[in-house]
Amino acid sequence: MTAETGSKDGEDYQHRSVLLDAAVDYLVNDEAGRYVDATFGRGGHSRLILGRLAGEGRLLGIDKDPQAIEVARALSDVDSRFSWYHGSFAELSQALDSQNWPQVNGVLMDLGVSSPQLDDASRGFSFMREGPLDMRMNPLQAPSAAEWLAHADEKDIANVIFRYGEERFSRRIARLVVERRQEMPIETTRQLAELVSEAVPKKEKHKHPATRTFQAIRIFINRELEDLEVGLKAAVDRLAPGGRLVVISFHSLEDRVVKRFMRDLARGPKIPKGVPVTADQEASGYRLIGKASKANQQEIDENVRARSAVMRVLERKAD
Repeated sequence: MTAETGSKDGEDYQHRSVLLDAAVDYLVNDEAGRYVDATFGRGGHSRLILGRLAGEGRLLGIDKDPQAIEVARALSDVDSRFSWYHGSFAELSQALDSQNWPQVNGVLMDLGVSSPQLDDASRGFSFMREGPLDMRMNPLQAPSAAEWLAHADEKDIANVIFRYGEERFSRRIARLVVERRQEMPIETTRQLAELVSEAVPKKEKHKHPATRTFQAIRIFINRELEDLEVGLKAAVDRLAPGGRLVVISFHSLEDRVVKRFMRDLARGPKIPKGVPVTADQEASGYRLIGKASKANQQEIDENVRARSAVMRVLERKAD
């Protein structure tokens, strides 16, 4: 995830990638290695990774957003060590196969929505900006948030908002969505934000009442948690000995998935009680590197979105 300044007039954003140096420090331990930036965004992490690689080093950037791929394509034109793949990191295995890379030395995942996506009103991610209610990271895929809300069952809407947003007033919100869409389609971010504000009886201090609902619908529309589980497994399956998986999460649902996944791998296989085991069976092929890391105060001061970032690192043990 990145922070940006400036406007969309020329689609010329300035970005600051969260935990930029720390993530790349953990990731790159072989300057001649092969690496994957599985969430390319606008290339903040990728450019620093390339700066750490030698001439024989290689980097693959993956992103589902066509606008991000345009930036990736431009980078590949000026640096032959970099290549790109348009798709989700859930397709990581296919992306590596396209490069004929059986293994890689590291994979970086910077999860969630990027600042260019949030700050571009036409993408429909933010309740702070009036725009079409889209929320798709890849606008070529269906449905948009507006299309889903127009047809989804009330119970399904409530379940999504509760599961992915942990919103305790999910049923009230879903009920009002169904009532209002009979009068007029819910097609803009402002319409949804105002509807949620009306439905939520108790407001949290310093938090917009639509925050959880927008997060939930975005996660659902983009299959973020499902893709994360597939992508994590694909990443560790293709790590070379000594290779590392670095993941930056921005909300508790993501971090919970990442934490459990890495912890379970580092612990090794679960052996039923009473079953004799050998030392090899008890040993895990992976280990956690350090503790969960967070942005320092300087980075948070420069980029308020960094305050929720959590970075975790897993390494495949050398043979």
